[in-house]
Amino acid sequence: MPLLRLLMLIACLATALPAHAHDGIVVVVVRHAEKADDSRDPPLAADGEARARALAATLAGTKLDLAISTQLQRTRQTAVPAAEAAGIEVSVRPIDAANASRYGAELARELRALPPGSTALVVGHSNTVPGIVEALSGRPAAPMPETQYDRYTVVLLDADGAARVITSRY
Repeated sequence: MPLLRLLMLIACLATALPAHAHDGIVVVVVRHAEKADDSRDPPLAADGEARARALAATLAGTKLDLAISTQLQRTRQTAVPAAEAAGIEVSVRPIDAANASRYGAELARELRALPPGSTALVVGHSNTVPGIVEALSGRPAAPMPETQYDRYTVVLLDADGAARVITSRY
């Protein structure tokens, strides 16, 4: 966790510098927080609401420019506290059977096109987070168990296309 906080501090400081001083993009990728039940589109459980607030606290002080979630309420509800703290809206990128196979790649293209110095939060699902991280970084990402809600992956995208990945817990 100390390494993650240091990384976020560096990202925050770097985004406050002139654009030429920071030529990369920071993408934070998380799974939605704990859900209330196993229905098709459940809201967050009380533990999930607390985790969403913890995510917002973890990102406090970063210059969050974009927050993306799927259309399902558990992902939106996970992103909202951090987005509200940053003064931005959550952007919804729907996922369904028709686009599931290309979702990560399309999202990675969109994120790589952000202006230098941008920071984005992406909230996905246990079956989409590894693919998003892999599409962004070009490296395989560990599978995410259905019971894991606290994995936090930061992908640093350099202007030359190189990517660095740091995975932690929050």
